[in-house]
Amino acid sequence: MKILISDSIKKNIIYLISLLSLNTTVLSPANATNEEKILNVYTARHYSSDKKIYKIFKQETGIKVREVSSKDQALLERLKSEGSASPADVIILADAARLWRAEKSGFFQQHGSAKMTEIVPKKFQSKNNWVGLTSRARVIVVNKRRHGSKKIATYSDLASSAFKNQFCSRSSTHPYMLSLVSSVMINLGEKQTKKWAKKIVSNQARTPRGGDTDQIRAVASGECGVAVTNSYYLVRLMRSSNPKDRAAVKKIKVIFPNQNSSGTHINVTGGGIAKHAPHPNNARLFLEFLLSDKIQRLYAIGNNEWPIVKGTRINNSKLESLGNFKRDILSMKEIGKNQFNAQKLLDNVGWQ
Repeated sequence: MKILISDSIKKNIIYLISLLSLNTTVLSPANATNEEKILNVYTARHYSSDKKIYKIFKQETGIKVREVSSKDQALLERLKSEGSASPADVIILADAARLWRAEKSGFFQQHGSAKMTEIVPKKFQSKNNWVGLTSRARVIVVNKRRHGSKKIATYSDLASSAFKNQFCSRSSTHPYMLSLVSSVMINLGEKQTKKWAKKIVSNQARTPRGGDTDQIRAVASGECGVAVTNSYYLVRLMRSSNPKDRAAVKKIKVIFPNQNSSGTHINVTGGGIAKHAPHPNNARLFLEFLLSDKIQRLYAIGNNEWPIVKGTRINNSKLESLGNFKRDILSMKEIGKNQFNAQKLLDNVGWQ
């Protein structure tokens, strides 16, 4: 029996089939990823080793990484300005305080990766919003000649009168300093931290300025007697081919504070999928890639940071020479959440 179909019905059938085909293409994650092999990364990191990682990712996946690199705060302001029109797929920030601020501002979407949730330690992640990628310690460096025999074992010791007019640091508004002071407040309480901060201000050798490398060099030269720095800046000088850098390292002593109490303060670089990411599947794949054993080792080799994934082989002799030490167990989210209290306290005591 032959069924006759009018031309108008035929047109409707063809139209419906085309709609179904269109919806399938739009809704399929695999097809959406394959349609455009692009990933837009907003990052506060500025290292050549990261560009090498992007190249490896493209080689393995065919996805090209387009990088927007700037300081943490500038990236946050840009994301706020762009709103839902932002092209950012992945956001990478280099501090617990900035990660917390980005999360509170609603800049992340849940990554939905069971793999990332499982392999990243709980204190280095935040409820599917972001995960840690690398870690570093905030250590104390002292001038061997001036303080070779003096005992200094804690962050509290920085307030000692033995360091009158000798302490140097970054600006108090820098996230590395805010995160450190935030952790001190959580461990010691606000009242005791305020007393500590007041004494440190009276111990300052100069108005806070420069980066961590500047503090190390100032201690080595004798301009300062003591300072704090992130561990990877120190290891960078240790690995330098410049004789002046190696000579500076020989003049300082490195201390991992609070080994008999809370442990040395740890900070993190972390990343997450941007709220309005146009390529969320590519973004998820990229973050999982950054947590792979190969890339975690590259972070250690390329920028002297500790991998976030336990059991990763470092293959960086200078970084390994720092040895094992007790690490503070505070979560990055807790440290970030307390940053505004830390800034208020530092402003109150006149720490510039």
